[in-house]
Amino acid sequence: MIQEAGLVTFFRTIAIILLVIYGLKFIARYVIPLVLKRAVNKAQQRAQQRNSDTYSDDVKVGETVIDKKPSRANIRENNVGEYVDYEEVD
Repeated sequence: MIQEAGLVTFFRTIAIILLVIYGLKFIARYVIPLVLKRAVNKAQQRAQQRNSDTYSDDVKVGETVIDKKPSRANIRENNVGEYVDYEEVD
């Protein structure tokens, strides 16, 4: 079925384009901030949960805690590799 280009189809096309544009504006203005706020809140809760798991309840507020320095046996040497002399080939 072939439709002729008429005034009615032109206005219908313009109306569809405007609806899409205003629909995207609505989504960008109201829906996306809600989704992002929810995602940020979830990430914040996960971070707080991870931090609460790592800190022990033995330490009181305002108390200074000094962690032990790791022993030399636990620190691996930063060995990049073996040095090879450069020789230019003619």
